Formats: sequence, structure tokens, C-alpha cells
Amino acid sequence: MIEVKNLVKSFEGREVLRDISITFEEGKTNLIIGRSGSGKTVLLKNLVGLLRPTKGQILYDGRNLPQMSSSDMKALRQEMGMIFQGSALFDAMTVFENVYFPLEMFSPLSKSNKMKRAEFCLERVNLGDAGHLYPSEISGGMMKRAAIARAISLNPKYLFCDEPNSGLDPQTALVIDDLIHSITKEYNITTIINTHDMNSVMNIGEKICFIKEGHLEWLGTKDDILDATNKALNDFVFASDLFKKVKEIQQKAARES
Repeated sequence: MIEVKNLVKSFEGREVLRDISITFEEGKTNLIIGRSGSGKTVLLKNLVGLLRPTKGQILYDGRNLPQMSSSDMKALRQEMGMIFQGSALFDAMTVFENVYFPLEMFSPLSKSNKMKRAEFCLERVNLGDAGHLYPSEISGGMMKRAAIARAISLNPKYLFCDEPNSGLDPQTALVIDDLIHSITKEYNITTIINTHDMNSVMNIGEKICFIKEGHLEWLGTKDDILDATNKALNDFVFASDLFKKVKEIQQKAARES
């Protein structure tokens, strides 16, 4: 579990995050949504320690990240998995070598067990036959799955995903969503996803945090979102014609029932 308490982040006196308090629960897919420039990327960077909060606490199972020593921070990072927007695979390494890399860097396992772990992670994302290929030889969806395999190689307690569906077609994006969701459940991970993709929100949004101008504007689930009365949230969600139609159908059904 990750608890954010009264988080403030300022740059040169300008508040980008304003008094944000959220709890991200383990075993759930926690989604952060909001318009470009709303502060959600800054929030994610604070959560993983790439930025230091101006005020507030970020508690990892009771451990306050902003007060950690460099050695404690290094230990915490080994409990984190990261899936980057562009997959961030090493071009000069095979898919297997990409997944093996964090194990080689941080795992105390023997070499043979590291190799078994990398093979297991590739099998888990249905890439068991692609380990010998290079990133340039696989599709965008396969690259994302390889990134997921690398992210889970060290058995993380916390998984961070920055726009994991960026650049993918809708069908492949659903595959990636379902994979992240199933891994979250299987290993009871605290998963936090930064996304613009409303299909992801409605597919796997167990906890949704809507950020507006650096403020936590709305908090709920995918089941709550269609009935939400928050104007800013509705303007964001129903900018898509598809979701406008879903809302209209739901309202019509409610009137007729």
C-alpha cells in the first residue's frame, strides 16, 4: 500500500501539486487520469522518487520516501517495477537479455536461477518463443509485453505504468490492460497507472484518481464514473463521442425503468 498525505510540489514558487492525499491499495489497479498539464506525471515522478515533494508524505507500507537515506531509497527501488511509455527496451539486447538485465544487476539468485526467472517472466507474458529476438524485430504490443516481463522480474511489490497503451491499437491495448490487471491480482501488487486511455479506465479502473490543475478533483471506481456529477470529470470523460453515447443510453435506461 502507498499512502500520499498532503503532498505539495512547487517549482520556483509555483504549486504544481496542491495538498493531494490518496491511498493506493495493494492488489488493485489504481489509475491516475487528467488532462495534459494537470500534474499527473509530476505526481508519478514524486511517487517513484524522481522528484522530491515540497511538503507532505509518501508512505510505502509506513516508510516515508522523502525522509529515506540513499541506501533505503536504493532498497525501495528494488521493490518497484516500471513500465515506461515507450517500453524503454535496450535496442542492443535481445528480449531475453532485457528481462535478464535487472536480475543481473540486483538479484542475489544464482545465474541459473536468474535465467529461469527471466524465462518464467517471458512465459508469463506469452513471449516464451521471442527471447532471441531484438526489439526492432517485434511488434509494439510485444515490446510492451517484454517491458512488463522486465518490470516483474524482481517480484515487485509496487508497479508503476506510464501510459502503457501509448501507440497501441485498441485490441492490443486491451491485451496489455488485461495482462497488467491479472499480474496485479496474481501477485497482490500495488499497481499505479498514469493514463489518458478511457478504455483502460472502464476496463480495469478499480480505483480512479482524477487530477485537475494539480488538485485531486475526484476519486472513485469505473462503476462510479458514469454516474459522477463532477463537471470537470464529465467534461474530461465525455469528450469522446463513444462515452457520450454510453452516458445517454444509461440515462435513457434509468428514465424508462
